[in-house]
Amino acid sequence: MALYPLKFKPILKELIWGGKKLETQLGKDLHGKNNIGESWELSAVANDISIVENGELAGNNLQELIEIYMDELVGEKVFTKYGKEFPLLVKFIDANADLSIQVHPNDLQARERHHAFGKTEMWYALDDAEKPRLISGFSKDTNREEFLEKLNNGTLTEILNYEDVKKGDVFFVPAGRVHAICSNNLILEIQETSDVTYRIYDYKRKDDNGKERELHLDLAMDVIDYTKVKNPRQSYSLVQNEPSQLVKCEYFTTNVLEINQKVERDYFSFDSFTIAVCVEGYVVIEGDDFEPVKLKSGETVLIPASVGHVFFKPESDTAKIIEVYID
Repeated sequence: MALYPLKFKPILKELIWGGKKLETQLGKDLHGKNNIGESWELSAVANDISIVENGELAGNNLQELIEIYMDELVGEKVFTKYGKEFPLLVKFIDANADLSIQVHPNDLQARERHHAFGKTEMWYALDDAEKPRLISGFSKDTNREEFLEKLNNGTLTEILNYEDVKKGDVFFVPAGRVHAICSNNLILEIQETSDVTYRIYDYKRKDDNGKERELHLDLAMDVIDYTKVKNPRQSYSLVQNEPSQLVKCEYFTTNVLEINQKVERDYFSFDSFTIAVCVEGYVVIEGDDFEPVKLKSGETVLIPASVGHVFFKPESDTAKIIEVYID
């Protein structure tokens, strides 16, 4: 069976800090829940593997597709490096309240401790209605001793770097950087396939059972980069109907594509799958060998490496797409 652009069923995560924006702003069906914090759009994390919802492959999960189609799905270069492990996780995040202050290990640390990938990620801001902020790294060079002193006496925020957030802002968060998404943020997150997070501080919040969530300070101390953060916000220039690069790292490359006319994209040279996330408007994805696939704001599609050549046709005045692939 020939591959085609694949849409997947969202995996919704009920979280203590979640809200309703995934429904009110992105059109997700939250099934009556009021605290959905994340919608995993494309995942190969164990026990949370995405299931196809469109076309002849509907009902198959992502892991099954990789095992059957291998490099046709992910690209020869990607398959050589990662084998049958899909390397990226894409999610929407609704921070109705502050997320914990946390840090992620790199690949070597995560492999040794958890037999997992590390977690380098990026954020694309989708909403600025309530002028949110986030934490990215330290505002000054510090060290383990000062960090622990500030944490223990309740003044950690004095050395954290806070950034104001507006719609369209992009932040790169490498493994080892202390960070937190603060309240009133709606974020698209692109990351390595990993669910390894070390919580450092969680505001002493309690869950429904009256218990504070587990912290991982012992694990975090050897992971943290204690140097002052430099340029956490990524700069880019938006050129209509042309891809504009947002982030390029060893784990993923991301572009933004804002269109007001039909645009042709040739992905064959990437030798990689491409993920297209619609963050504004409506588009139709067309190609010679598959039925058109409609994509609206808040929806994600996986374009297999073997498809390569597609057209994006806006069905609104303008539409905006985030492209993700492995370079």
